[in-house]
Amino acid sequence: MAKTWIRREVEIPNHMALARLEKCPELGPKVLFFSGGTALKRASARLVNYTHNSVHVITPFDSGGSSAKIRLAFNMPAVGDIRNRLMALADQSLRGNPEIFALFAHRLPTGEAQEPLRQTLDQMVRGKHPLVAGIPDPMRKIVRNHLAMFQQNMPEDFDLRGASIGNLVLAGGYLANRRHLDPVIFMFSNLVQVRGTVRPVVNKNLHLAAELADGTLVIGQHRMTGKETAKLDQPIARLFLSDEAGRPVDQPIRDKMRTLIQSAELICYPMGSFHSSVLANLLPRGVGQAVAQASCPKVYVPSTGHDPECQGLSVADQVERLATVLMADAQGISLCDVLHFVLVDTRHGQYPGGLDLARIRNLGVEVIDCPLIGYGPSTDIDDRFLVPILLSLA
Repeated sequence: MAKTWIRREVEIPNHMALARLEKCPELGPKVLFFSGGTALKRASARLVNYTHNSVHVITPFDSGGSSAKIRLAFNMPAVGDIRNRLMALADQSLRGNPEIFALFAHRLPTGEAQEPLRQTLDQMVRGKHPLVAGIPDPMRKIVRNHLAMFQQNMPEDFDLRGASIGNLVLAGGYLANRRHLDPVIFMFSNLVQVRGTVRPVVNKNLHLAAELADGTLVIGQHRMTGKETAKLDQPIARLFLSDEAGRPVDQPIRDKMRTLIQSAELICYPMGSFHSSVLANLLPRGVGQAVAQASCPKVYVPSTGHDPECQGLSVADQVERLATVLMADAQGISLCDVLHFVLVDTRHGQYPGGLDLARIRNLGVEVIDCPLIGYGPSTDIDDRFLVPILLSLA
């Protein structure tokens, strides 16, 4: 089969192309997102109206909240962001899916003693809890089996306060499948008709580590976001994968992940926490090379508003840092191999570090300045604007 490059002018958004996709989303493009957090949740839910073939490469390095307790107990990757994306892409019209969504979104109370929480978990395992009883078979049996596996392996001192039931279900499935995430993701993707592909970038129990500008070493994703600990008082100078002790780890991606990336019809580095959500996905060995070998448009969507991980970084700085991480993966990769477009909204967007559009263009990256912010006081990127633009570039 012969391949060739075609250069064409594209209307953004392309309403004609979007109308065609809406009629036949099962034939929609493979838009691949390197994303870990919740910033893409609404966009993912809207995306399924146009394509059922999107690919979501998720960071399994979350080290805070419910995920941290599960990771410590079972020496496993974080599953919270995987759970969130599976539910965002699930077909909500199918019988049983709203009930699964409600269960997966449920958290145990933070103010109760351990014994009542253990009794609640036991009710769920026996199928007597309303959140489980309402789920139709065979999903109910699978949920109960996975929760039972978690319950049987749960350490005596495991703290159930604030535990995400969805995380417990996935953790139980991980243990039941010889410590592999792919079979669990595959099973639930089919049961709730996930309209896309969700995969962790690596299936390993690794941590995110950062060296700050003053040489301080910070280990753990939750220590960078400012959500559970004090915000960083120094800019991040370097990001890398590590073990729990902070020792650097050279972790390659699997061949199946390389194939997923290379087959993309558009690659998007979306808005979200810049270091812990976006760059974290690009750190494993092989990601940069796979991106460079993918013959498709590649676009960066910088966050608007304040990102505590981006102290002192303009959007141009972010572009350079993103490209540098990808180009460091292998010799011979140039910036034009890994990034083509940057989407900004200079009229309504707020970029605290500045934009420096001239510098971005001097790097050989095309700036697309278009409406991205919704109506009202919010400065967040609106999925109603973002999704049509991305699909028009695919």
